[in-house]
Amino acid sequence: MARGLRTTGESGPGVRTMKRIVPIRKWLGVLFLGMLLLVGCGIGQSPESESAEPAEPAEASDVADVSFQPALGRVIAEANIEPARWTELRFEVGGTVEQVLVEPGDQVGAGDPLVRLDPTDAVLAVQRAEQALASAQAQLALLRVLPRAEDVAAAKADVEAAQAAVSRAVAQRDQVTGGAIDADIAAAEAELAAAEAQWLQTREEHRDIHESAKEDEDKVVADYQLHAAREAVAAAQIKLDVQQAIADERAREAGSGVGAALAQQAVSEAQLDLAKVGSAPWEIAAAEAAVAQAEAALAEAEIALGRTVIFAPFAGTVTQVHTEVGNAVGTGEPLVVLAALNQLEARTIDLTELDVVRVAPGQSVVVSVDALPDQPLDGHVVRIGLRDVDYRGDVTYPVFVALDEVVPELRWGMTAVVEIDAD
Repeated sequence: MARGLRTTGESGPGVRTMKRIVPIRKWLGVLFLGMLLLVGCGIGQSPESESAEPAEPAEASDVADVSFQPALGRVIAEANIEPARWTELRFEVGGTVEQVLVEPGDQVGAGDPLVRLDPTDAVLAVQRAEQALASAQAQLALLRVLPRAEDVAAAKADVEAAQAAVSRAVAQRDQVTGGAIDADIAAAEAELAAAEAQWLQTREEHRDIHESAKEDEDKVVADYQLHAAREAVAAAQIKLDVQQAIADERAREAGSGVGAALAQQAVSEAQLDLAKVGSAPWEIAAAEAAVAQAEAALAEAEIALGRTVIFAPFAGTVTQVHTEVGNAVGTGEPLVVLAALNQLEARTIDLTELDVVRVAPGQSVVVSVDALPDQPLDGHVVRIGLRDVDYRGDVTYPVFVALDEVVPELRWGMTAVVEIDAD
């Protein structure tokens, strides 16, 4: 509906009277121009014209219907009827629609479920988070337990067992590095010395035979005996080397056994000290941090599970449903429109910056709905938009008018004219 002069006319049966209102600025211009014309006509009149009979008054139909001219204190604008509160509801996670619990026209209360996604993955995530939290809590509880007598006794027994193991390892090492190994090495050394002496003697005999013997057979025998003596020395040396290697290996093993036994004894003694004083503060702090982390993970999983259901944020009427069971929906996709249709209001669409400065919350308003021409509705300004809105090239501001009564025939989206008492 354009803004302008309200006129009255009929185009046939069943056609309602349409009235348009001239803006105040246009009326002032018309009045000013009329005054100038009247003054000009008075100056140019002759005396005869002054004595002439007055003209007949004009017919009412020839004059603009000024009965609908707005008072100077009124601001007039076009408006749309809409709910005071409405929203488009959507999921914050994607998934497959499992249930659609409402249809357009259904009345719902705040907190009622509207649409559900398949929650299988979210339920499993919650279960895993619950198990992780239970484990962390159990570990913390164990560390917080005060030392018990049986724990101290068990730790002492472990220390005594470790000390006994050290004693056995030391004895074994001493046995390995003691007389038995030394005797074997000594015997091998004596055998090597005897073989070397025999080799020296055989070498002398070999030289004498080669110098004095005339038969080749005697020389061959001497050569064989010298070779045999040399091999005996080599064998004795190998035997001695083997005995020494065995002794070294056994000594290393015995030393390692002693080291391991001593390390175990140190561990047992540390565990005994821990059993006597309880858990260290840093251990308890670390366990507490693990519990807090598990609690946060559980809360996050529960929130994700809750996001598989769209709940009504307020009581109202479902006006649109954009999905059905089995649909795959994405994050942020609008699925349900919910509105408080029992709380309708009028929102101006063409109120300019020149007029909005005269409007304030609380001012009384008359709302004329195009579809209900014979039912003007009373209301009042509740709020004014803080940002401008472009309307056909004009800078406009939305003004919201609460209706003091709502008739059943009123619908979301109807057009109207509001007259704001800006006095």
